[in-house]
Amino acid sequence: MRISLLASLLACTLSGQALATEQTSPAWRNGQCGSFTIAAIPDSQNYLDFRHQRSAGFPVDGHRMFQQQIRWIADNAASNGGNIVFATHLGDIWQNRVQRVDPGHAARGLIAATEAQTDGQPAVFPDGVRNHEIPMALASMQLLDGALPFSIVPGNHDYDAVWVDHRHLPDPDNAYGLHQGIRHFGGLDGFRSVFSDQSPLFKDKPWYVASNDGGADSAQLINAGQCQLLHIGLQFDAPDSSLAWARRVIKQHPGVPTIVTTHKFTDRAGRFAVGGSLDMSLVDPQDNNPQMVWDDFISQHDQIFLVLSGHIGGQGHGIARNDEGNLVHHLLSDFQPRGQVARQAAPQHQGKTLTGDGWLRLLQFNLDDDNPSIHVRTYSTHYGKYSTQVPDYGRWYKEAEQQSHLSDAQFRARDDFRIALDGFHQRFAR
Repeated sequence: MRISLLASLLACTLSGQALATEQTSPAWRNGQCGSFTIAAIPDSQNYLDFRHQRSAGFPVDGHRMFQQQIRWIADNAASNGGNIVFATHLGDIWQNRVQRVDPGHAARGLIAATEAQTDGQPAVFPDGVRNHEIPMALASMQLLDGALPFSIVPGNHDYDAVWVDHRHLPDPDNAYGLHQGIRHFGGLDGFRSVFSDQSPLFKDKPWYVASNDGGADSAQLINAGQCQLLHIGLQFDAPDSSLAWARRVIKQHPGVPTIVTTHKFTDRAGRFAVGGSLDMSLVDPQDNNPQMVWDDFISQHDQIFLVLSGHIGGQGHGIARNDEGNLVHHLLSDFQPRGQVARQAAPQHQGKTLTGDGWLRLLQFNLDDDNPSIHVRTYSTHYGKYSTQVPDYGRWYKEAEQQSHLSDAQFRARDDFRIALDGFHQRFAR
């Protein structure tokens, strides 16, 4: 028997404990929620790369473009008269790593192959990360403090260490051509130094209701009108301990419509992003790739109706049926391959100009209608325009996001569309 949704309506407390269910409620109808927006912040790694600043010879200050994004979200928060009630960063906050291997994985003996073969290993930049990228990330995300609830999950670039396990064969589909095996990541000391559950950004905030692994996984409650949603953020290729924690969070908030954010989940074709050289489960048996996260967690909990992710440059939308036969939408949003702003600023610049051009995803929820839906739109805080308002949108971005086979109209449609939440009222009612 499905538990009542009272837990997500009316005078719900913002404590992290299980919510009362003995009363009755009108579910998601008749103006209970109102129209509200959740902002999805795509990979910001190219904005915060210490090499993508004017001081390093880059055409623009990438970190200022990112700060402009975050300030725009804060200015348009519901607390400031806007429509945005929650923001979720999709991971890969900064770009570089500080060490080759982390002590935790070294102690478990998972790096022997790396010790024996060092060619092709990715570079590390400890000074650039500690002195520039992490402080810039904190200064930017602090702009949301006090404006609205928000979440940050670590992506693969946010781990302290990166190495290549040469026990695995080269990946023939690796477009970068740099790594001759499976890349693995470890250590979150840098992430926790600014975004742990003890950070002033989150500690004692009533909406920050649960955390795991020092804040690498976290849960937040989202208030919208008289309604409430649950958000769960999971670290990259979430390990077994993260999924066990997430199950407990779901149990503590029964029946509350739930959104999950994790850095890697969906690819451009709307499939689970499995394969390639970044499947951490191939190196560490405690880790879970997106298919495993679906099988062992998401598909088993009917109150999860939406999954948000980044990691793969571009956009994608997939739909899967969970164990109850209900639909779960999963959405890819990652605009890091976009570099038009820097090219316009310095056409003569030699080298990559990638930043992200200020684009982010805005999810406008309309849950009170008989046909509830989410209007997915894409907005640039640099250009001050939606994707549908930029005539050159396809010409600028199709090729970089491997979508040259689409017409300009088809490409624009991938960044402005509606998700029909079929059966939502029936699913979240007594």
